[in-house]
Parts: sequence; C-alpha cells; structure tokens
Amino acid sequence: MHPIRVGIVGTGYAAKARAESLQFDPRSQLVAIAGGRNWSATQQFAASYGAEAVIHWSNLIDRDLDLILIANLNGEHSKIVRAALAADKHVVVEYPLAIDYTEAIELAQLAQCQNRLLHVEHIELLSGIHQAVKLALPELGIPFYSRYTSLNSQHPAPHKWTYSLPQFGFPLIGAVSRIHRLTDLFGAVTTVHCQARFWQRDAEFYHSCLCTAQFKFASGLVAELTYGKGEAIWQSLRALEIHGEHGAIFVNGDQGQLVNLTETRSLNLGTRRGLFAKDTASVLDYLTVGAPLYVSLDASLSALQVADAARRSAESGQPIHL
Repeated sequence: MHPIRVGIVGTGYAAKARAESLQFDPRSQLVAIAGGRNWSATQQFAASYGAEAVIHWSNLIDRDLDLILIANLNGEHSKIVRAALAADKHVVVEYPLAIDYTEAIELAQLAQCQNRLLHVEHIELLSGIHQAVKLALPELGIPFYSRYTSLNSQHPAPHKWTYSLPQFGFPLIGAVSRIHRLTDLFGAVTTVHCQARFWQRDAEFYHSCLCTAQFKFASGLVAELTYGKGEAIWQSLRALEIHGEHGAIFVNGDQGQLVNLTETRSLNLGTRRGLFAKDTASVLDYLTVGAPLYVSLDASLSALQVADAARRSAESGQPIHL
C-alpha cells in the first residue's frame, strides 16, 4: 500500500502542525501546499517540508492526491471541501466545516454519495482539560447548570480575517468548538437564546465582539456561554464551571478542581500540546486500518446547528427551538 498522498491548503499554525505530523508518519507523503497571497512565504513553507508550493488551492484538486487538509480562513472552507469531494478526494477541514449550516449539510451528503471521508477537526475534545472534565463528570450526580467563558483581550485587535463576519463567520460559528465542548458533555440542545454585539472598524472588519448565549438541553441542564475578543474586552478569561446535585467542577485556565461535601481536589488537566498530531494520526488510522475517529461528522454537524441557531437568535432577538 502506497503512502497516503496529501495536499494542504494554508500556511498558518494549524497547517504547520499538520505538516510536521505528516513528515514523521511513514503512512503519509506530503506532496503539495497551497498558500495565500504571499507566494514567497508559501514557497518557503513548502520547501521546509520537502513539498511543492502551488499558487492556489484549485491547483491541488486535479493532482494525484488521496487526501486534502484544509486549514485556511473559514469563509473558504465550504467551496474547497466541495471541490475536493467532487474530485474524489478524502477531506479533513479545520472547524467550522462551513459558515452556513445548510451548506454544511449539503457537503456531508456529498461525502456520503462519493464514499469519501469528510472529517472536521475538533481537537478541543482531545484536550487534557476536556478529557479530565468528562472523566470527573459522573461524580457530580445529575448536572443542572454550566457556565463557560472564553474572552480574549487584544489591544490593538489585529486587522485580519478572524475579525470579519464574511471570513470568520458569526463568532459562535467560527468558534464552534466552544459549543461542541458543551454538546459533547451534555448531549442535545433544545432551545437557544443569544445576543451579539460588534464594534465595527470599517465596512468589513470589527475590532471587538461579544456573544452571550443560553442553551437549554434535553436533559434539563442550562448552560451559559460567553465569547468575546478584541479591544472592548479588558481581561482575558478562559473558565468553565459545571454544577451538579453532588458536586461541582471549576476550571480556570489550566487549573481545575472538583468540589463536593467531603473534598476539594485538583484535576489533572494534562497538556494542550500535540493535539493536531493526535487528530492527524486518528485520520491516518481510519484511512489505513479503519480505526474509528474520535468524533463523528454527525456530532460536528449537531454542534454547528446549535451555533447557527445562536446566530439566528441574535439576529431575530428571539429564542430558537431545535
């Protein structure tokens, strides 16, 4: 069996992590890399991994490749996925699959028709934080409330695609991993109510955003999610708390505790390093020996559906029932 021939779209952090993982795995061969507008940077990036630089992602579609990894701006994900699947390639894409939920459903159907892998990266599920919380969750009894805060203070905010609605998507869609963490822990969502505010820099870019959403789960649990970034955010914060009938979990940054009537103990949250390598290895395991992936496409789509409901709620001012 020949090595899986791979092309990468993107030259950022995720693309670099993917390239490094592929370089040390004999089951794969990194053939070509398509970058952005900086052709010189793309050439240097590709050369450092012994791959060919191509000027545009479309140049990868007709190549003799088995797998295309997509790690560029969110707004371009769906059209690249569609073209790659139509060309009979397996596809791995960084979340979100698409910034339009209806289009994401169409892409999942196309992958099924083509009998090709469509895998959406959700490395938050592989993190030490998530695994530790998931392991400790049964000790809480029945969980009934969760609050999740993800704030990133940036002064000045970068003038880049992550601060553009057309390129990043609605914030809770572009950052759908926050929702996926909750749905993986607590199951199906029945009602979403969201508010969003943006501080515009110009017609296309904003310098700050803040989204607050409340989710009612089928289990009865209520979760509150706050996501914000930019110049209007004055202190960064990454925190998760879960309250149950027999105890609670508190995570602040890289520190975690479980609290109940008899003890307060630290949770071993491990590390966030090497997660892209784990994701890449999981994909290669699936393609070579049929090992199951750590996350299903259906689960990715479910999280994206909730994120899209948050967008619709923010735009309409009304709760959305799923």
